[in-house]
Amino acid sequence: MEKEENLNQENTTTETSVETVGTEQQSQDKQEESKSVEEEELSPEEKIKELEDKLARTFAEMENQRRRFEKEKDDAFDYGGFAFAKEALNLIDNLTRSKLILESDDSLKDTEALKKTLEHFDIINKDLISIFTKNNIKPIDCLNKKLDPNLHQAMMEIEDDQKEPGIIVQEVQKGFMIKDRLLRPSLVGVSKKIEIKDDKSEENKENLDK
Repeated sequence: MEKEENLNQENTTTETSVETVGTEQQSQDKQEESKSVEEEELSPEEKIKELEDKLARTFAEMENQRRRFEKEKDDAFDYGGFAFAKEALNLIDNLTRSKLILESDDSLKDTEALKKTLEHFDIINKDLISIFTKNNIKPIDCLNKKLDPNLHQAMMEIEDDQKEPGIIVQEVQKGFMIKDRLLRPSLVGVSKKIEIKDDKSEENKENLDK
């Protein structure tokens, strides 16, 4: 009895697996038939046009990738040292500060030692600017120019009737460009009109307060 039951179970399992395989095979056959029907529905001209469209899209994507690669390569070559160049500007700033400190030291004024030291500072500063210029890092020429927010940052206003308002009359910190990109803006002081106080109005105000 047990053998018969086991045989029946095995037969049932075999039949089920056969049915499943058969169903899957029928499904695949239907998919292939539907694909072949779709392909048969396309005329040779339509097939050629479809292939041409696919080729055109592929070539366009390849061209876009090539352009992106070229741009990334150029940017890496031109601006790869951007962060380093920005940090290196601290050398020029420190030289300028040191020069100002020495010039304002009363114990060193009019001494030969101060004169020689300042001359060496100027030589070092010129050498640094020369090295930067060779690497396409150039100082921004800002004095007596109109304030440009893209290149300059106004730190103060200075009364000056000789110039139009908004003209740069003082450079607090030198700005630099690396090729056509701003490395850091120039910190500047700009001109403004002198405010003329009306003495009579001031007197009237004082009398009213009294």
